[in-house]
Amino acid sequence: MMRMASSQILITFLIVLFHFQHSSSFSLSVEKPQQDIIVSPTGTFTAGFYPVGENAYSFAIWFTQKHKNLDKATVVWMANRDQPVNGKRSTLSLLKTGNLVLSDAGYSNVWSTNTNSSKLLELFLSDTGNLILRERSKNDSILWQSFDFPTDTLLPDQKFSGYMNLVSSKSGTNYSSGFYKLFFDSTDFLILLYGGPLYSTIYWDRSYSWDTSRSYNNSRVAKLGVLGDFISFNGYTLMTSDYGTVLQRRLTLDFDGNVRVYSRKHGQEKWSISGQFHQQPIKIYGICGPNSFCINNPRNGRKCLCIPGYSRIDSQDWSQGCKPSFQLSCNNKTKSETRFQHLPHVQFQEDNSYGNAYYYYQANYTYKQCKHLCLRMCQCIAFEYRLAQDGEVSYDCYVKTQLQNGYSSPDFQGSTFLRLPKRKHVFLSENVVKNDSLVYSRDNGVKQLRRSYVEGKENGLVKFMLWFATGLGVIEVLCFFMVGCFLFKNRKPSSVANHENILAAAIGFRNFSYWELKQATADFSQEIGRGAGGTVYKGVLSDNRVVAIKCLHETNQGDSEFLAEVSIIGRLNHMNLIEMWGYCAEGEHRLLVYEYMKNGSLAENLSSNALDWGKRFNIALGTAKALAYLHEECLEWILHCDIKPQNILIDSDYQPKVADFGLSKLLQRNNVDNSSISRMRGTRGYMAPEWVFNLPITSKVDVYSYGVVVLEMITGKNTTTSIQISENGMESPNERLVTWVREKRKTVSEVRCWVEQIVDPSLGSNYDIVKLETLATVALDCVEEEKDVRPTMSQVVERLQSHEHDS
Repeated sequence: MMRMASSQILITFLIVLFHFQHSSSFSLSVEKPQQDIIVSPTGTFTAGFYPVGENAYSFAIWFTQKHKNLDKATVVWMANRDQPVNGKRSTLSLLKTGNLVLSDAGYSNVWSTNTNSSKLLELFLSDTGNLILRERSKNDSILWQSFDFPTDTLLPDQKFSGYMNLVSSKSGTNYSSGFYKLFFDSTDFLILLYGGPLYSTIYWDRSYSWDTSRSYNNSRVAKLGVLGDFISFNGYTLMTSDYGTVLQRRLTLDFDGNVRVYSRKHGQEKWSISGQFHQQPIKIYGICGPNSFCINNPRNGRKCLCIPGYSRIDSQDWSQGCKPSFQLSCNNKTKSETRFQHLPHVQFQEDNSYGNAYYYYQANYTYKQCKHLCLRMCQCIAFEYRLAQDGEVSYDCYVKTQLQNGYSSPDFQGSTFLRLPKRKHVFLSENVVKNDSLVYSRDNGVKQLRRSYVEGKENGLVKFMLWFATGLGVIEVLCFFMVGCFLFKNRKPSSVANHENILAAAIGFRNFSYWELKQATADFSQEIGRGAGGTVYKGVLSDNRVVAIKCLHETNQGDSEFLAEVSIIGRLNHMNLIEMWGYCAEGEHRLLVYEYMKNGSLAENLSSNALDWGKRFNIALGTAKALAYLHEECLEWILHCDIKPQNILIDSDYQPKVADFGLSKLLQRNNVDNSSISRMRGTRGYMAPEWVFNLPITSKVDVYSYGVVVLEMITGKNTTTSIQISENGMESPNERLVTWVREKRKTVSEVRCWVEQIVDPSLGSNYDIVKLETLATVALDCVEEEKDVRPTMSQVVERLQSHEHDS
């Protein structure tokens, strides 16, 4: 294994040594990130495994840090930015075939140089930041080098040619590929492209710098010079503010879409911006998403804002933009129901580079003409009224059907007028921009800081007649709306209705309307449970059955997808699974109707000491049977993924009923690697190590969670509560329940003694020591770190059933 190398000589020596050992030439381990690294001769750059998330690593090159903490390291290249590897057993290996391979936890190769050579090879990190794989010969023939495959950064003297791309990262902390790309297009122009989730467009190019006398060629090259000049073959040149000084430099396509040149003195940690491609960053496309706009505050920098009446789609991702919190109808009452919100100096940029024209243009229009044009178009959501660019004192009208790439600047001689319902009240103050800073207004309108049009005086009588007509129109619309709602509520598409009728006949439960469930729960007034998936309310149906009604949070499912999963859950039949009596799929509402468990959850019963030993053993056995059925006996392979005391309900006979299954994940039996599970599931304290280490997810994750629950039932202790133990028998904080039980078994020789030391004191001596021993041993087997060592749930049932009648 290679230790820290500070020069080419040491690396070469180790490679030669491994070569003669008839194994891979060398290997770097992710488990030794501080030691298994490659350092350039003068120590300027370091290559090794770089942490990009929790237990996630990429093989990268970065400017060497003074401190071992890499949080603030400047990364200049990554091999596997979009497919990080595991923090255990992942390696970078130079094979005897001459291929440099990055493997993920010993399972698969995620990246390689695709090289082949039978000669002695050398992997060398130069002081320019270039990682080079070359043959050890007279010519030192280069097989591969990182300079040919840049990610988001160019270093001095690194050639940027026609087949290369710079791709931004997703964010300042997410190194995966983002939405912005720098490259040479087919006509040899250097361009910046925004390729977001909704559309793609060019937002910067150097076509105007094209020398018409030159001919096309295949030598499209740009390069950042060591003195601070970026020069492209087609004539585009950027000179940094500190040009002429020898400094550490880098050119980076940042996650906000701008290309910047950074520089710093050797030995310093802070970078300074010495040049940038786009001189007006607030105009970069895509940074704020649809229906929002960007402002620039000299103190706080850029900021995205939703337009009035709209709210963010994703609180963590502005690229998703904003969505309306209202709906405009397209009928003959639209004019009387519409008002226009004035956004001074706000522009939404037009783009036709991909044939998507989302605006309608009219030159030399008055404000009223532009407004009426928007009102006549059902698709119009705003119009822009701005000073014409032909030098004449006239205004142009741009009717918008989509609002993209918005920004606010006092330099923009115009305004956007946003179309909103007249009854729509905009809360939290409207956004107003003044001198590039944000101003808040406390009323429901926007203070006009500068007017770009003049309205005539209003006639009092005409104004009264308009208000009277508007009032009658509103009453008429309300009447139509109420009648329409009644008819729509009692109408269902024939395909959905047929699906529901067949479903009810086949599996014995029905589709409830949202109004029925709202009545049954007294407007959802009695909450009896809450979790990540939704909130549970107690209710009484019209036939006097007491039910538990779960209102699901956002499921991102359509009707057919939701009904398909509900039909699977409805067909499941086991005495230890909670029974579903119906569901509701109406508009955005997704609700499930279950039988009501009078005795609540296992968590509630354990905390109240309401369970004696016999009940606890039966609950452990019944839960195991339910999980064995889900894993091995039903038609679909169902992983629960969230076994915990709160999801094990107790009926009137103290029999367990496993709840919250099915909608968490439905899997086909032949999908053994479960690649469809893309995010972590479960509750902290009950989650198997596979979730943390990004290992394949199988039914053994439920086995692990079950083992933790059984230990809680035996000890009466909560896994989320710190248990205190120490070498001298005194107590110390921060020990997990599993560790505590293992230590008790290890330190006490007699079996009876160790199980008696962990049993819940509230049980006294009223328990079966043989059953207790079996149950505790089974639980510890279930919580083994290695999943393959854990038993299956059917094996657990078999071991517990050997004592089922021993009471």
